[in-house]
Amino acid sequence: METLLVYNNGTFNKFWKLSVKGKSFTVTYGKIGTVGAVKTKEFHSVEACQNESEKLIKSKLKKGYIVAEATCQLIKESEMTETLFWELLEMCKQNGEDIDEQMEWLVTHLSKRPVKDIIMFNSIFNQYYRKSYTSSLWAAGYIVMGGCSDDCFDYFRAWALYIGKEEYEAAIENPETLLPYFKLLEEQDKIPQLEELSSIASLAYEEKTGHDDEEYYKLYTHLAKDDYVLPELELDWNEEDEEGLSKRFPRLWKAYSENPL
Repeated sequence: METLLVYNNGTFNKFWKLSVKGKSFTVTYGKIGTVGAVKTKEFHSVEACQNESEKLIKSKLKKGYIVAEATCQLIKESEMTETLFWELLEMCKQNGEDIDEQMEWLVTHLSKRPVKDIIMFNSIFNQYYRKSYTSSLWAAGYIVMGGCSDDCFDYFRAWALYIGKEEYEAAIENPETLLPYFKLLEEQDKIPQLEELSSIASLAYEEKTGHDDEEYYKLYTHLAKDDYVLPELELDWNEEDEEGLSKRFPRLWKAYSENPL
């Protein structure tokens, strides 16, 4: 359920939007034409949430707010697009000598943007991140690192995404295209893992608002409308089948089967 109210007295032009979902609601408010500020609240029951929602709506109506006829042009959409998302990842690499400094720059940059932009950055990340949840890429990670647990695979996929859009999509189709990047890591005595990237948005939210990641993910659920759950992944390879792995990825096997990163 969503309720959009507006207030205009000649001096102030404001909007107030309430979105209810189960036992929690999200309020978006601010000057008309902006993305506004956002906050969320959770209750012990659906009934309690509904009652509080109705009280808030009545309170706003008493203060002079009226029901808006349409959302068009009242609330500005997030400026975080897919193009900007990938541009920011490229900008990261120019704003830090090492990965820690680059991730710190990204957190700081995102924290200066509206909360909606932070949410959308995370949403776009998740949309692409899920595409790499494949048996083939997992097999490649296993060979290159000499083993690859669930968490390790998550961090491996984040690392691959950080390289760049075209390179990431090519790796999903053929993991051996990552060989030059593995070689570079080998020279630097590093491994293909980037755990920090998957939590960048929640860290930026915490830096911006002072609220923890639990509050962030409640808000994400409301604004991103992202209910996707990763499916069970059936691996079409066996770690004990060295011959099968070597035939599947001969270049990776030659480079890392004996000396993994």
